[in-house]
Amino acid sequence: MRRIILMAMVLVAVCSAAAQERKPMNKPYIDLRPLHFGILVGTNLQDVELENVGPQQVTLDDGSVVEQTVLVDADKWNPGFSVGVLAEGRISNHFALRIAPTMHFGAKHLVFRNLSDLDQEGKPRQLTQDLKNTYISVPIDLKFSAQRFNNYRPYIIAGFNPMINLTHKDQDLVQLKRYDAMIEVGLGCDFYLPFFKLNPELKFSYSLTNSLDTKHADELRDANMRVYANSVRSAHAKMITLTFYFE
Repeated sequence: MRRIILMAMVLVAVCSAAAQERKPMNKPYIDLRPLHFGILVGTNLQDVELENVGPQQVTLDDGSVVEQTVLVDADKWNPGFSVGVLAEGRISNHFALRIAPTMHFGAKHLVFRNLSDLDQEGKPRQLTQDLKNTYISVPIDLKFSAQRFNNYRPYIIAGFNPMINLTHKDQDLVQLKRYDAMIEVGLGCDFYLPFFKLNPELKFSYSLTNSLDTKHADELRDANMRVYANSVRSAHAKMITLTFYFE
């Protein structure tokens, strides 16, 4: 047991020493350029935070009024794909301003549970919707980088991300607005390779405004579906993005 502990301590010491060892630097002057460009590819996970209305007064075809309660939830994070370009301007040794026009392809999976309409087993009847989204985003981020050591340099970012939603289906139960604005924070690391710089980055984005199109329910041709469309008061989109930048 003591030998195992001693070997583990020696291994940690050797790894620590190797991590502190200076190595030849790839692309030593790449961060001194006032402006540089790149491309990005990545994957995203989309979700939406919904606020339910609760009990509703619904007028039936015969003119009678009944109370119905429909609960809506986005039951999972849906994976998607992201691609775009990058422009980064140097401010100082540690700060840079970055603009990265990006297209995000993905969807949000919604589940509607009608508590006033039960099946034979006494469970609420369910409807589902795949709320497909194709976003064009133009994030403007401030990047703070640590001091470079050998061929890596960690950083954090924060910024503002205006977005346009290009996908609209007229008869979806829930519809999001065409325009949205998100705040985002993230972290990543610059890896300086012999021929280019690779930046893996993890970022979280959250909608600042109510993304729900509240007028959409009146446009549904099936009046029976309006109780589902009216069951949501507000929606805030969320997205987690894992991106790889190549500069």
